[in-house]
Amino acid sequence: MRELKNREMVNPTEKSENARVARAAGIVGAATMVSRVFGVVRDMVIAALFGASWMTDAFWVAFRIPNMLRRLLGEGSLTISFVPVFTEYLQKKTREEALELASNAFTILSVILAAVSVLGILLSPVIVGLIAPGFITNPEQFALTVFLNRLMFPYIFFIALVALCMGILNSFRHFTSPALSPVMLNIAMITAAFTLRNCFAQPITALAAGVLIGGVLQLAMQWPALLKFGVRFRFRFNLRHPGIEQIGLLMLPAILGAGVGTINVFVGTILASLLPGGSVTYLFYADRIMEFPLGIFAIAIGTAALPSFSKHVAQGQIDELKSSISFSLRLMLFLTVPSMVALMALNLPIISVLFQRGAFDVQDAIYTGQALFCYAMGLWAYSLLRVFVSSFYSLQDSKWPFKAAVITLIVNVLCSLALMYPLKHNGIALAGSISASVNVLILAFVLKKKIGAFLDRAFYTSLLKIVAASVIMLGAIGLIEYFMPWNTSAGLQSRLVFLASTVTAGACVFFISAYLLKSPEIHAFISMIQKRLTRS
Repeated sequence: MRELKNREMVNPTEKSENARVARAAGIVGAATMVSRVFGVVRDMVIAALFGASWMTDAFWVAFRIPNMLRRLLGEGSLTISFVPVFTEYLQKKTREEALELASNAFTILSVILAAVSVLGILLSPVIVGLIAPGFITNPEQFALTVFLNRLMFPYIFFIALVALCMGILNSFRHFTSPALSPVMLNIAMITAAFTLRNCFAQPITALAAGVLIGGVLQLAMQWPALLKFGVRFRFRFNLRHPGIEQIGLLMLPAILGAGVGTINVFVGTILASLLPGGSVTYLFYADRIMEFPLGIFAIAIGTAALPSFSKHVAQGQIDELKSSISFSLRLMLFLTVPSMVALMALNLPIISVLFQRGAFDVQDAIYTGQALFCYAMGLWAYSLLRVFVSSFYSLQDSKWPFKAAVITLIVNVLCSLALMYPLKHNGIALAGSISASVNVLILAFVLKKKIGAFLDRAFYTSLLKIVAASVIMLGAIGLIEYFMPWNTSAGLQSRLVFLASTVTAGACVFFISAYLLKSPEIHAFISMIQKRLTRS
């Protein structure tokens, strides 16, 4: 009983660190929101200009391959392995030693990425054949996918270096430039779609050119911030550097775990390629909408929390680590649970307003909305996963995330095979939600075994208030729909009015309900906004 009481008493240092996490998450979230808005605009442009066809399926498959390698070699393994070690060097060694480690990592990564890019270009036919076997029966689609994949493969070189720069800057508690950099990719793709599509025999090629240009611009965007912190990369290729060896030990299971995660994503692509045309695109657009709250909230909090977790571990502050984990989970649920409810309730209106125009018709909107509903069921799990993975890597334990990823892969494959034929592409989306939930539960159980109980009474009380406020919000959305029924075939203005009304009313009702229920997260949220406004 005394232990529980002590856990609930947060000392000023812990409170200050939690406030830093909240502020950093706010910065990352705001920057990411800008990026996501441009991303949605990009997808709206692509949907309007290219629709949902075998050519768009070819592009998204070709783009997914280097994009997944980015997660594998970049943010999926390097960044999350680099930050705890680099933070330890900043805390326990000299700044010069830390910067020497950064130069070594940059040089070694550049060499690896150059080799991967060349191999990817050479082996594109084999890779595409493995990833989208259904395309082989359509020689024209297969050839286009291979060509686009070869054109975009060097993207991995630039974007993985961006991920390393992100790790360096985040360790210095600078989050703005890395979070904003995806804007450059979206701007490049939008510009290319409008200006270059008539320059190629296959207009969709313009998007691939935009991806490559965007990767270069993203890397260039990090340089001013790096120079500000005194980071000037020098050629250093020392594989026996203690820090590099330490990163390597973390990175090996991290790469394997990210590899399993990548395979997990590709399972959906492989199976969707066996379904009727357009299935890959339906899943992609639904996933893009899912990435909006994940980017703004989940990735923001996970990114902001990792340096804080790593600092606590480096200083041996396990109780403070537990407090930070609990706070991060509460903040995550406060933002993602209402988002999950809203996406499920408004799946079709969201898709219809954003994408239903030009070549993207009503039926495309309905199918994509169904996929979004199934994906949204797992939003809470996808979100919490960011915090749990950051917790394990701060403890310099990358083995359990790998083990959990393997189990998740098995669950996803089995569920996808069981659900894809009765539910079509929706079964693949639902399988992803189920497997993500299993992943979270495994990591939560193991983390409790490693550091002890980290979910106190405040967590469960907060969760009940979040659920209650979300239910009240759902009632408000239902009330609006009762008096103003949704019509997919209505004009854009009518559909936009409906969506704007429900989203605005739902958000207001949720925050008011949370305030009246005295949810501690709403007060932290308000305090963060007030501080930002005061600074301005």
